[in-house]
Amino acid sequence: MKENTEVSSRLQKMLDFIGLNAPEFAKKLDYNRPQTIYDILSGKAKPSFDFFHKLANSEYSDLFDFKWFVDGKGDMIKEEPIITPLSINRKTKDGIIENQEVPFYDFSAVAGLQALFDSGAPHKALQTIKIPNLPKCDGAINVTGDSMYPLLKSGDIILYKQITVDDIFFGEMYLLSILTKGQEEYVTVKYVQKSELGNEWVKLVSQNPHHQPKDFKIKDITAIALVKASVRFNTMF
Repeated sequence: MKENTEVSSRLQKMLDFIGLNAPEFAKKLDYNRPQTIYDILSGKAKPSFDFFHKLANSEYSDLFDFKWFVDGKGDMIKEEPIITPLSINRKTKDGIIENQEVPFYDFSAVAGLQALFDSGAPHKALQTIKIPNLPKCDGAINVTGDSMYPLLKSGDIILYKQITVDDIFFGEMYLLSILTKGQEEYVTVKYVQKSELGNEWVKLVSQNPHHQPKDFKIKDITAIALVKASVRFNTMF
């Protein structure tokens, strides 16, 4: 039972890292129902061969070290970080900083993107990411979801520079927060393009063709940042 509890704890750490709950993670692993994930989290069952097969064929296979998940040895994240300046479809060029430390934040611990960007007391960073020869960045957070797949995968880290809506360059990739009609905050990473509905609107476009473009009013954007680079962890072998 102790072994099950330790595996349960490690699975929960994985879910916390990628920002998913049990049903969302089950869907990512192509389970019809989340019961298998709940059983592992509760310690009721050990991970089966089918679970490991699904995990190995998921988008998280390059992110998590399976040896750590099984016996707790080593690190949760595979060791080799791949740092990618997001130059694909970029419309602008950035000045390069030889060395900088970018604060990495736990986005799930703050009350939305605007709260993270507020000019008051800065939120405590989990750690800093040291990256040479990249543009100036204000912070970094984990990506969740698959709307920008394959360019960005759930679990990747994006590095961003906060801007205002007046500084939008159409065609670039942005991290942004939008206030919906239900007064809820919708946080996403998308390409921002001109909208056919007029100058008061923008069109948000995904890299993943399974996600349809959607138009939003510019006045409903509560926070926005230009995505400058991404970090993905891949295996060393």
